[in-house]
Amino acid sequence: MQNICDSPLYPIMHPRSVAVVGASNSIANMGATILNNMRAFDFEGEIYPVHPRLKEILGLRAYADPEEIPKVPDLAVIVVPTPVVPQVLESCGKKGVRRAVIVSGGFREAGEPGQKLESDLLSIAGRYGIRFIGPNCIGVVNPGHRFNTTMFPYNAAMNGFIGMVSQSGSFITQMFTHLEKFGLGFSQGISVGNQADIDLAACIDYLGACERTKVIGLYIEGLHRPGNFVRTLKEAAAKKPVVAMYVGGTEAGSRAGHSHTGALSGSDALYNGLFRQCGVIRAYSIEELFDFCWVLGTQPLMEANRVVVFTNSGGPGAAAADAAERAGLYLPPPSTELQEKLLQLVPRTASLKNPIDLTFTRNYEDILNHIPRVLLEDAGTDGILMYFLINAENLSRLIEKLESPLFQTIEAFETYIGELCRQLAQMHRKYGKPLVGSTFSTRSEGAIRLLEDLGIPVLPSPERSARALGALYRYSMMRKRLTDPR
Repeated sequence: MQNICDSPLYPIMHPRSVAVVGASNSIANMGATILNNMRAFDFEGEIYPVHPRLKEILGLRAYADPEEIPKVPDLAVIVVPTPVVPQVLESCGKKGVRRAVIVSGGFREAGEPGQKLESDLLSIAGRYGIRFIGPNCIGVVNPGHRFNTTMFPYNAAMNGFIGMVSQSGSFITQMFTHLEKFGLGFSQGISVGNQADIDLAACIDYLGACERTKVIGLYIEGLHRPGNFVRTLKEAAAKKPVVAMYVGGTEAGSRAGHSHTGALSGSDALYNGLFRQCGVIRAYSIEELFDFCWVLGTQPLMEANRVVVFTNSGGPGAAAADAAERAGLYLPPPSTELQEKLLQLVPRTASLKNPIDLTFTRNYEDILNHIPRVLLEDAGTDGILMYFLINAENLSRLIEKLESPLFQTIEAFETYIGELCRQLAQMHRKYGKPLVGSTFSTRSEGAIRLLEDLGIPVLPSPERSARALGALYRYSMMRKRLTDPR
């Protein structure tokens, strides 16, 4: 693909007009929910509801059949009973519609009768030159185009860089809320369902060319055209990180995937080998999938696996160190030169063995500025795992009763911490080494929210941050192999 506009997905993700076939005014109707979400997301294009009897739906003029729409829509979103879908697609084809999202289920995943209906869809699509996503999918979301055909509302403030392709609609829509906890979002989200026409490979090809997509996430239950998939996956991973979660490697997972999307699964060993060959990072849980996407989409590549754990709390530091080594990272003892520099900054209670554990200090300039600078400058350090212990609420109680040489109000403290966080983010960008944080606080803590918004991922536990940094290291090494011409 020479240009992203050449992808069959581009008109689906960037339509100027959409027919919603199966919309209604009933709250129980899936088409009504989809239509309402499209409008709530301020989609700027024209929307044409289609219903055989209704004249108006959600305040919009409705049409009895796609052929009655006055203009040819760029896209049809089809949400009608399964037996009617071929008839609707035929009508769309006669009208001149050349792209569709078929949400309706009950096709190949439902057995032989559904397989026959799915074959009919492909025959009709081939006759009219229609390219479609689905059937049995949840739809697509493209925040940059203000376009959402799913059943779940999307928060416009979630400015995302994760391009997600999923054989499960849940891993698109239900992740809206999960990602919002960390200030993240999708650049594009695509639910492929049964992949009768447009498949995972075509979506990966499209996302590989998408400038807003920094990392590609995949949820896979099985493959239908593995040869094309492997080629496309390897090409994409050479350009940007790809993280995949595969669930068909056990007997139970294989049964679930086949009944869910009619997917053909394979062994874990087979997929592990395939992912390694293609330069893809495998995730074993939904948390890992998005943790890895977050870190790989925001952090620079690693030159080697030498990591420093920096903490002002012993337990989280030890947990990070243990998880880091299990993830293939190496925690070298600090060099004599590094120890000499650190001794000028740390309290007497500190340990400099790596983890570098301050034990206790209220000198936030050392925590957020001076010590990270020394670590980032160190030639023997390839990445940093940093535990953040900041509690403005607790400090607010202390400020009311005790004197402070730096600030007299909680607002002054937050301003002070905010500036230190900005300096830390600036240093992080300057030195080009990964810095991954962890905390048991949430984005309700202003400093944590600011760090995340400035491009420093702060994961909910030390172990998760260590595993994510390990994934970054593995991808860095695979990327070198993929791009090395020798």
